[in-house]
Amino acid sequence: MRLHPSRRDSGVTFVRRDLSGASLRLKKAKVIRADHATTLSGKGITVSTVEHLLAALRVMGVDNVIVEMDGPEVPIMDGSAAPFVYLLKEAGLRRQAAARRYLAVRESMEIRIDGREIAIHPADRLRVSYTIDFPGTFIGRQTISRSLHRHVFAEEIAPARTFCFLQEVAALRSRGLALGGSLDNAIVVDEDGPMNRLRFPDEFVRHKVLDLIGDLALLGMPILGHVVAMKAGHSVHAHLVDALRQPGAAEVVVRSGLGEMVLQPAMAGASF
Repeated sequence: MRLHPSRRDSGVTFVRRDLSGASLRLKKAKVIRADHATTLSGKGITVSTVEHLLAALRVMGVDNVIVEMDGPEVPIMDGSAAPFVYLLKEAGLRRQAAARRYLAVRESMEIRIDGREIAIHPADRLRVSYTIDFPGTFIGRQTISRSLHRHVFAEEIAPARTFCFLQEVAALRSRGLALGGSLDNAIVVDEDGPMNRLRFPDEFVRHKVLDLIGDLALLGMPILGHVVAMKAGHSVHAHLVDALRQPGAAEVVVRSGLGEMVLQPAMAGASF
């Protein structure tokens, strides 16, 4: 994968080099799969496992970028967003001559699906409160609540890796998922606990926050609101995105002095 600067107001555009340069704009993409990862589709192409990259781009302030890929999936890296954050910092950003628009939630909304819940409430910044519950396992119940500004994301959320249970691995691979999965890019939990060394005692719920931020990036602009999630996941996140896209659900606002940001032109072609 290679990231390139893009023109103002263009947003995130995925380009599939292996498909003669076919492109997909994030604003026009549809979620066609939200099982363990988020897969987008549009104009006859698909792009999968986008959430970690999109989370890094959104919170690190990259509004406009071309994501050039040589296959259908964003590289998994170490299973977190930390490598993307590091390389974005190395590339550097510059401001463009365009105002940054935000999606502000004016009224609370709540979604409940089969015991899983997600809600969003008005707030002047993005805050996430997330709870997961895996009773009878090492993970158990974990809760975290954070305002997602750049430093907090980079230090406390981005390094959290994706995870799965050992007994799930065979089933995932039979469905064509996690084929490149290993202890180098995921936390694997067996009956005795994690088979990897954890980066945080509550790394599991921190990764769910990471996934949520990446899925909310599908809205195409930063969101202002307090998201409260209980045992949610990609598919529930997608329902919230759909609800926020409905007319009247949220208001587009402009904050003075905050312009769109793009990668430094000199860093065009930095590879991941």
